[in-house]
Amino acid sequence: MSKLKNARVEILKDETLSKNWYHLRNITFRYVGSNGQEKILKREAYDRGNGATILLYDPARDMVVLVRQFRVPAYVNDDDGFLLETPAGLLDGENPAEAIRREVAEETGYRVHSVRPLFKLFMSPGSVTEIVHFFAALIEQQDRVTDGGGLAEEDEDIERVELPLDEALAKIATGEIRDAKTVILLQWAAMNRESLKA
Repeated sequence: MSKLKNARVEILKDETLSKNWYHLRNITFRYVGSNGQEKILKREAYDRGNGATILLYDPARDMVVLVRQFRVPAYVNDDDGFLLETPAGLLDGENPAEAIRREVAEETGYRVHSVRPLFKLFMSPGSVTEIVHFFAALIEQQDRVTDGGGLAEEDEDIERVELPLDEALAKIATGEIRDAKTVILLQWAAMNRESLKA
């Protein structure tokens, strides 16, 4: 991945603190502030690779397909840990569109014919390097060809949840949907509902 150069920043040291599940780095860098003052700073960055997520929308039923799975970081932050989310996953070296098609099949059992790229966003740029590619796709009931549920060899235990779009949007207000990427895609769907149905 090419890095954009900025004359105000120079990396001096990049140390690995942990490389277990993902890569935790301690980065020392020279930074020139907007006032022209130069400082040496240290920050930790968590590198887990880039990912993709998708809104699956069935216009005939006005439904979205979400997944529910257990998330340890949410659990240890005073949550029950079972989050309702849009299908998502890491790219693992694949093209983002191919990666999200694979994830959809594994998690939901749906076969996606064409995906529409929407945008790509940093989700937590203060500490995580990940860029998430956002997509949307139209589906029909007959596109579900397997049960989904995730990969047993990755210890995934994923429940497919199909909801009317309005009900999914209401779950944002009640706090039943509290995953950022999911909120972003559902709000995008609400703003683009008519063009999605066309």
